[in-house]
Amino acid sequence: MLQESRTGYKTIYENGEGEVIEKKSRFIAIAAPVQSEEEATAFVESIRKKYWDARHHCYAYILGEKKEIRRMSDDGEPTGTAGKPILDLIEGGDLTNTIIVVTRYFGGTLLGTGGLARAYSSAARAALAAAVIITKIPGRSLHITTDYTALGKIQHLLAARGVHTLATDYTDKVSLEILVPAEEISALTAALTEATNAKAEIHPGTPHWYTQINNQIHLF
Repeated sequence: MLQESRTGYKTIYENGEGEVIEKKSRFIAIAAPVQSEEEATAFVESIRKKYWDARHHCYAYILGEKKEIRRMSDDGEPTGTAGKPILDLIEGGDLTNTIIVVTRYFGGTLLGTGGLARAYSSAARAALAAAVIITKIPGRSLHITTDYTALGKIQHLLAARGVHTLATDYTDKVSLEILVPAEEISALTAALTEATNAKAEIHPGTPHWYTQINNQIHLF
């Protein structure tokens, strides 16, 4: 479930879980959103406690709007067989502020380095497939006050540009609160000013990160 791409970044909105069985070894993967290294560490520890009797809890995560932080752990598996395949999936999905932890219950049969890498990758991929993935977009609310004669022009302009209206208040004038992607604020303000012959009052409001899921706006 993906939001239309605009300036912003892709991340997980709701956790996803997946499981793979390979030669009786059980690989349980959970993909989740995280905002900091402390949160990522706490998430790994929560998985360790949940599956306390498992042999390995391998993970990878990427943090930051520009993906500045990248970490991975093989947690005792042969080097490069667990953490890197998981990290590669996060990178390949163009995701950030995202962690995937894959827990392994050893089934008694050695899988070899290639088999391990494939199993960890498959489990992580299943978790991502089950997650809700969004694009978080930087934006800002704008407050518009206008008389009723200009309302139709404003509504037409907003609809044509796909701008979301958060609230409308009808009194002797009309007040609208709209949500605008940060990169479009200047152009939209100019277009509104032109369309209303500068009669509409436009004031910047609160900055927000937001996304759209099933035609509903979610603010962060």
